[in-house]
Amino acid sequence: QVQLVESGGGLVQPGGSLRLSCVASGSIFSIWAIGWYRQGRGEQQRDLVAKITVGNIQTYADSVKGRFTISRDNGSNMVTLQMSSLEPDDTGVYYCNDVAAPFDWGQGTQVTVSW
Repeated sequence: QVQLVESGGGLVQPGGSLRLSCVASGSIFSIWAIGWYRQGRGEQQRDLVAKITVGNIQTYADSVKGRFTISRDNGSNMVTLQMSSLEPDDTGVYYCNDVAAPFDWGQGTQVTVSW
């Protein structure tokens, strides 16, 4: 079972930027699509905000289009999420996972966008 470790979150003012990283304990080479999910405060569901396929096709939720960029490095078993022009609604715990067949969820990384 692959374990996923997310990092890079923090407190940032509106308009700021953050870069999130997700490192897998095993190979991600064969994972068709990996996504970044956000869980808002008090919410149970995790919403998919960005995903990237093995062919590097990227898909974004409408709310983050033009502001977030997802990338993957199969050699390093890492997926990153570059976040810019952050808004208060971006606040939440961010997780990465296999979109088609999720592994056990990691701890996530908290992103707080606030003055």
